[in-house]
Amino acid sequence: MLKTKFYLFWFFLMFFSSLILFFLSIYFSLTNLMIYLEWSLVYLNSMNLCYVLVLDWLCFMFISLVMMISSLVVLYSLNYMNINCFSSLRFLFLVILFVFSMILMIISPNLLSIMLGWDGLGLVSYCLVIYYMSLKSYLAGLITCLTNRLGDIGLMISICWSISFGSWHFIFYNSFFDELFIYFIVFSCFTKSAQIPFSCWLPAAMAAPTPVSSLVHSSTLVTAGVYLLIRFFNQLSFNNYMFLFTSIMTMIVSSLCANYEFDLKKIIALSTLSQLGLMMSSLFLGLIELTFFHLLTHAMFKSLLFLCSGIYIYYMNDNQDIRYMGSISKMMPFTSCCFNISSMALCGIPFLSGFYSKDLIFEFSVFFSMNFFMYMLFYISLGLTCCYSIRLFYYSMIYSNKFILSLMIENFNFMKLSIFLLTFFSVIFGSMIIWLINMDMFFIVLPLNLKFQTLIFILLGFWLGYEMFNFKMYSMSLNFYIYNSYMWFMFGYSNYLYKYYYMFSNINILVINWGEYYGGLGLSFYFLKISNFFQFYSMNSIKFFLMSFLIWFLIMI
Repeated sequence: MLKTKFYLFWFFLMFFSSLILFFLSIYFSLTNLMIYLEWSLVYLNSMNLCYVLVLDWLCFMFISLVMMISSLVVLYSLNYMNINCFSSLRFLFLVILFVFSMILMIISPNLLSIMLGWDGLGLVSYCLVIYYMSLKSYLAGLITCLTNRLGDIGLMISICWSISFGSWHFIFYNSFFDELFIYFIVFSCFTKSAQIPFSCWLPAAMAAPTPVSSLVHSSTLVTAGVYLLIRFFNQLSFNNYMFLFTSIMTMIVSSLCANYEFDLKKIIALSTLSQLGLMMSSLFLGLIELTFFHLLTHAMFKSLLFLCSGIYIYYMNDNQDIRYMGSISKMMPFTSCCFNISSMALCGIPFLSGFYSKDLIFEFSVFFSMNFFMYMLFYISLGLTCCYSIRLFYYSMIYSNKFILSLMIENFNFMKLSIFLLTFFSVIFGSMIIWLINMDMFFIVLPLNLKFQTLIFILLGFWLGYEMFNFKMYSMSLNFYIYNSYMWFMFGYSNYLYKYYYMFSNINILVINWGEYYGGLGLSFYFLKISNFFQFYSMNSIKFFLMSFLIWFLIMI
């Protein structure tokens, strides 16, 4: 009973905090207000080390969204995580710690305090991924933690570099930074937001419990990189076609992988990766407001998608394979309805929340000087999103029943309440935000064929997804499915990099040999020899010591 009270207390606290912060963000947006709090720690010569918080409408809106989704995830976990289990309270406190790390990162315009929140996210996500304590969870947690630590290198170099500007405040020096400084920040954000070639940890992190997946993949860990780049945005440094191409390739690769995947949670994780690619590409096109808008709308329907899939897994005896689901809509009509609404919002079906942000991004992309190849890749990724969504719908709702679900009764509980609230927001959130923060003030003039191009590609994706079912289910070899499920073996390519680097270094044999003698290996070899000599010397008889003393005495004279 005490545990239930804990869960409900944190639910109400986060939910009402979210509402208060939402109204505050609207007020700050209308009055163009910004609060800047600064505590000076050390002032030495020209270097000022201080702790800073910045409170504006952008950070209030994002914290409100994180709080809203976290509160509903806590309410959902009340049923899902088995409240009588001894570790359920530990799970709750880990989630709260995770949310606070994210908030610390959101409100910091200071690179050092961003590092605290950034590392907090990485370490707590490791604890959450290994929550089930199986070998698969440990390996997934290790990949997640190490990939995120790789990104910390860029942030640490940036922290050291920014000291030469006088302080850690990037908010004042944004237009003065060297391009290389921005590249280090982008590198860090690419690892956190799982862009190519750091994508493989995102599907692996699915070993975590479903409420954690919902929180991590909608509004906290993976969106931290996108949010940081929005804060760091500098038009001159970000106008980079290499980054744009990387983001578009992330969209394409993740969508293709999702079309051949049979694990329900992995499909949704790959769709998250696809949407992160869309956010990054719109950011590198310079659409900073639309990127933030899509970040908000995506968080709503993606968390709903994960929570609905969690209910399926919960009632189907921990089954995650979509081939065994069959006509689940007969057994769980309410959950299936919510699941399909979130799936349609993901595709960008008109007048759901995903439509407002995706449609604006795709229409604005026409105005930028992309070549035809990248322009078509941008639109093909939109069609592929619809393709894997209709495939998921077919396997889970329409395909013949392969599993006995006759004893399943869908009773109303906290899980249903949380997905009902999220469904409500997934429908109205996009239109509500576009009117409240004046995102509909753009006047876009396009020819009719370009105006309808997004809708045509959505319908084309649906048709292609439908046609794929006429093929044999296993039309490809088994190796192809393994190749896809491991994100095209992206993690294994580092071995080739090391091999070629070593072959290149072998060209100059002289350098290698000198390295053997005077490098770390040579030093350790000589230290071992010297220590062995002294040990042998100290174990000898007293006559030897007396003789050596006499020789040294004569030398000294």
